[in-house]
Amino acid sequence: MIILIYRFFLALSLAFMVFGLSVSGSRIVHELTTIILSPDYLLTDYMALAGVGGAFFNSGFLMLLFTGLLKLLKVNPSGASIAAVMTIGGFALFGKNFFNVWPIVAGVFLYTALIGENMRTFLYVAYFGTALAPISTHLILASGFNVVGLFLSLLVGFLLPPLASFCLTLHRGYNLYNVGFTAGILGMFLGSILKAYDLAPAPRFYWYEGHQVLLAVFMYAVFYSTLLYGLKLNGWSFKGYKSILKHSGKLLTDFVLLESEGVTFINVGLLGLLGTSYVLLSGSALNGPTIGGIMTLAGFGALGKHPKNIAPVVLGVILGAATNAQPFNSPSMTLAVLFGTTLAPIAGEFGHVWGVIAGFLHSALVINVAFLHQGMNLYNNGFSGGFVALFLLPLIEAVRQLKNRMISSSRGEGNGN
Repeated sequence: MIILIYRFFLALSLAFMVFGLSVSGSRIVHELTTIILSPDYLLTDYMALAGVGGAFFNSGFLMLLFTGLLKLLKVNPSGASIAAVMTIGGFALFGKNFFNVWPIVAGVFLYTALIGENMRTFLYVAYFGTALAPISTHLILASGFNVVGLFLSLLVGFLLPPLASFCLTLHRGYNLYNVGFTAGILGMFLGSILKAYDLAPAPRFYWYEGHQVLLAVFMYAVFYSTLLYGLKLNGWSFKGYKSILKHSGKLLTDFVLLESEGVTFINVGLLGLLGTSYVLLSGSALNGPTIGGIMTLAGFGALGKHPKNIAPVVLGVILGAATNAQPFNSPSMTLAVLFGTTLAPIAGEFGHVWGVIAGFLHSALVINVAFLHQGMNLYNNGFSGGFVALFLLPLIEAVRQLKNRMISSSRGEGNGN
């Protein structure tokens, strides 16, 4: 199992890096420099900012570095590892780079060391906590190299572990992007402080729409290869895949541990293909943010998501997109479909109707919460998803209680007659 997952990480990282080099060639150094030195809060598509090649090389290199960190810490990779590394790779196309992530990671490790825990205890909080990487760029590099900004960025990472543990209790695992919800709350306070002192960043929007055939061919190749890899590990069959569809997906539903590596990679490949196809069929563009959404969707195919539990949520978001004031294939609605699958466990646990409702509510809320953190939390959908889960869970419980009472009353009347 360990070798199989590490082999996948290595192949995926190298594929992205080689693709980036083949597209940009000698321009790669200039593009990477632009990515590192430029502000990268939402929404900054590195393909539009610097170039397709630089964005993909940055993504592949970052996945390779975080894979190396897993190896260094002697972690036995699982579904959580696949979700974390692929999410980092996805967001390395629009917000994370191999400079701005490390102050956050170092802050988490500093907290871990000070409380006397093993470095692996909050490892995935550190990985997913890179959602706040744009804060590092803003505080450290906005006006040269700022030592105070470095200290504050470390502090951000330091605060993540205790907050993440608490936030998980609020939505009870029904929002898969728990650290995204945590980062949103922390980012809300940081963004408010920055705005209060007139230090908040100006609005930013970079959205790439070129090279669609090239990007489509590459993404389909990546996920078809992943699917084939899973089929090979699974004896060239879909045997056992139906077992994945029986899980609700609630955190932590690790398919590698619960099922098998082969079945997990089949699921990862299928979700990647579905996500890529949705973006193209909807008339939107493959670019940094949308491919980031596809990578995250596919990555969580190892940690809770599968076609059965994401379908109702996707339908709910699409209903919202088709009826609200936003264009159906607008950037915000396209990303809401891809990332809104963070609420898949609600559909998996409580049924399709609640999944559709969750997706519909998410489509409205997600476009209204980014201003709270000033775009500093890259996992804006995780932030929105946490609030949707907080809102729906007590209502679902109330409806269940009312339904049970009505059934009990009906049975009581029947017995009396």
